[in-house]
Amino acid sequence: MPAAYHVLQEGMAGPKVRSTVTLVLDGDHVIVIDPGMAPSQAAILDPLRSHGLEPADVTDVVISHHHPDHTVNIGLFGDARVHDYWATYHHDTWTSRSAEGFQVSPSVVTWLTPGHTREDITTILRTENDVIAFTHLWWTAEGPEIDPRATDQTQIEEGRSRVLAEATLIVPGHGAPFRTPDST
Repeated sequence: MPAAYHVLQEGMAGPKVRSTVTLVLDGDHVIVIDPGMAPSQAAILDPLRSHGLEPADVTDVVISHHHPDHTVNIGLFGDARVHDYWATYHHDTWTSRSAEGFQVSPSVVTWLTPGHTREDITTILRTENDVIAFTHLWWTAEGPEIDPRATDQTQIEEGRSRVLAEATLIVPGHGAPFRTPDST
């Protein structure tokens, strides 16, 4: 079965805050990206279950950065490997490695894309028709153009250029997926 993704929760950044939580299915890998703040845990788990999956089925969790709005619900997936910018964590094992070029599954790789924080990563999914970037380089399709929480706006711009050179679809940190300008 080809790799696919599903938005479990569309994020928002005002007046309430929640991350865009995404499910990626890639062969034997069941990946959840950014299981952060939500109105309730059911807001993440019910859509997961609608795909016939339970929390124990999740093999991997990827977090774009360490802000609570993207991490607070990692514990829902206690048997999963957790991937961030510098390591993979599984139960009581910490395996150091860079996120740059880290292959999470056959169709999923991570890139270092700092700027929002020094530790930001972008998760890239290659499907039959699209290259999808799950990233906090954009909050939403509408902006903000200048990240008000950025540690380095220049790095954000460099990361955006890198992502736009390959991605056809962007799933931003706090909003609905959107097509890149060159993919329409």
